[in-house]
Amino acid sequence: MNIHEYQAKDILKKFGVPVPTGVPIFALNEIDEKVKIIKTNKIVLKAQIHAGGRGKAGGVKVVDNIEKLKAEAKILLGKVLITHQTGPQGREVKRLYIEEASEISKEFYLSCLVDRASSKIAFISSAEGGMDIEEVANKTPEKIITTRISLGKGLSKDDVAQILKPYKLPEQSIEQAAKLIESVFQALVNTDANLIEVNPMILTKENQVLCLDAKINFDDNALYRHPDIVSLRDLSEEDPAEIEASKYDLAYIKLDGVIGCMVNGAGLAMATMDIIKLYGSEPANFLDVGGGATKEKVSAAFKIILSDKNVKGILINIFGGIMRCDVIAEGVIAAAKETNLTVPLVVRLAGTKFEEGKKILAQSGLKIIPADDLSDAAKKIVKAIK
Repeated sequence: MNIHEYQAKDILKKFGVPVPTGVPIFALNEIDEKVKIIKTNKIVLKAQIHAGGRGKAGGVKVVDNIEKLKAEAKILLGKVLITHQTGPQGREVKRLYIEEASEISKEFYLSCLVDRASSKIAFISSAEGGMDIEEVANKTPEKIITTRISLGKGLSKDDVAQILKPYKLPEQSIEQAAKLIESVFQALVNTDANLIEVNPMILTKENQVLCLDAKINFDDNALYRHPDIVSLRDLSEEDPAEIEASKYDLAYIKLDGVIGCMVNGAGLAMATMDIIKLYGSEPANFLDVGGGATKEKVSAAFKIILSDKNVKGILINIFGGIMRCDVIAEGVIAAAKETNLTVPLVVRLAGTKFEEGKKILAQSGLKIIPADDLSDAAKKIVKAIK
């Protein structure tokens, strides 16, 4: 789950991370009252969307009086921003954030994340702040330092020194920066976040270290422990199909392809997507129905796939362990009849009660194309949509 910048800064502030004074704006008539919080004449106005690259897209403005602030806010609120992370459809700006402008001396990059490869917490630090870290990694990887922390041991002074090394901070700023690193670490652990990214972290002309921008992504599986974080969810920033999928505990992510996928198990789902690409087409989604799906859950998954107008065919790939293939078959038939299915449908079943499942599909009277294995299924669905 993602949250907005102003929400991320509020959370970081609670853990002791220094951030500029700011306040969210939800309507233009709030500006007169909320701008009183800002103690400087120079104000930064930021569009709040769940995507990076806002500055390059015109989503960040610096103004020096309230008249200009109101004028820019009127333009920005309701505008569709298109960045490298939104896709060509862009995102409508429904929230704004105003904060005190900072006198920047230097910009740095800092992130803290769960490193699944090492089962540790990793800090990534670079003196190349304010830039796309991917670009820095590709062109000048030597400018990025990764420091891995064992959760059981926690942060040591040596770890903090290693994280801060590329910044080359003045002596009077090191203690403050070290406290910021410790606060970010505590925020990640205590909120069950997957990622906290501060880009840029800045050194002001007064040698103060500040978090100028912030992004936090949370582990969905741990949200039941954090109702306060769940309350920050902005449904308008999420795909409607993904919201619908979450109601049925389905793992669904919309993609740009044309073949809808329904699979049980994340690994098998990834393999299914890969083999679709191997045979010359593109998956329209990632969809994992889980290990214990009911008939109703399968039917809901089917409808969610078909809600994507780009879908030209569907591939269902089920290996029944805990899940029974006959239950899958019943759910597929119910959904296909209810939606008046018109696109090709290929089904591969294996495992628990797969013979019964195949029989149910064969006797359904629907135009369902059976497949013997994953390769056969991929070939058939790619051929069918062509």
